[in-house]
Formats: sequence, C-alpha cells, structure tokens
Amino acid sequence: MDLKVDNTEPAPVRSLAVAQTVVSPAAPAEAGADAGEAWRLVYSLVLEGEAHTRLHKACRQVGLPVNLVKAMLTVGRLSEDPDLAPSMRDLADHFNVDASYCTTLVDGLETNGLAERRPHSTDRRIKTVVLTDRGRQVLGQIRALMDDTPPAFLQLTPAEQRRLRDLLTKVAAADSVLSATRPQ
Repeated sequence: MDLKVDNTEPAPVRSLAVAQTVVSPAAPAEAGADAGEAWRLVYSLVLEGEAHTRLHKACRQVGLPVNLVKAMLTVGRLSEDPDLAPSMRDLADHFNVDASYCTTLVDGLETNGLAERRPHSTDRRIKTVVLTDRGRQVLGQIRALMDDTPPAFLQLTPAEQRRLRDLLTKVAAADSVLSATRPQ
C-alpha cells in the first residue's frame, strides 16, 4: 500500500476555550434524536461550559488537582452517612479505575489531611474512605463555588427553572451509574 505524504499546512486547531456547540434546529424525526441532542447539550455544559470553568477555579482555590477534587466530591456524596462510607473497591469501580490508582487518589487525600481510611463496620478486611473535618470544610468551599447558580440558568423563567429541575431529576434517577451509587 502506497501512502501519500501531504506537505500542505495542517488546518488550525480550534481552541476548546472558544469552541461553540452548534445545535441543529431541525434534527431528524428519528427515535431518540431529541434525547441525543439534549445529551450533547448537557455534556457540553459540563465538560466545556461553566461547570468546567468552576471546577478548575475550585481546584485553584483549594490548591488541589482536578482528580483529588473529583474524588472529594464523590467521597463526600457517598459518605454523608458514615455507616455507608464507600470502600476502596467502591471508589475504584465508580471511577472505572484499577485499585492501585484508587489507592493513589486516597493517598493524595490522606496526605492533604482531607480523608482517612477506616475499617468497615462489619468486615475489618474492607477499608472505607471518609472525609476528615478538614476534608468536609474544604468540600464545603468547593461546593459553595460549584453550587452557585450559573448566570445562564437565570435566563430561564422560574417556571422553566422548575421544569428543568424536574426533568433533570427524572433523568438522574434513571441513570444507572448515579442510581447505583446514590445512598438510599
């Protein structure tokens, strides 16, 4: 097979910081087309929009890298009841990483005084992860920044805001990953 060498200038790379998500106003009437478009908008908002910017601002504010802030958010959500604190295996499964990487994450949290490993209440072989007092304080700072209503949401009327909340609550409840890790 002959390969051609292209000596032309490469196309400029578009910066993610200025990339705009273009939504086709007339999506085909296929089953799920509207749901697919909604999904693309949601992940664009999270991965490229205000949430992305705020996550990095929160990291700078508390002096932690993104992976530790995300781990704190997850441990904080999963360990609101100390008897239901996630195990190391739970965290590795949740993040879809191997156990050694999960150990590295928790080591980072422990080194910063933000979390500690504790024996499981009924099986001492299992180590759970809980936030320390300092960890809960830092998590409060992170959540204060992340939970502040973005200006884009204030473009909706109060009725639209309630409708959006209700629809996203329904979608979140149906999400198999979220529902598997939500305390009952």
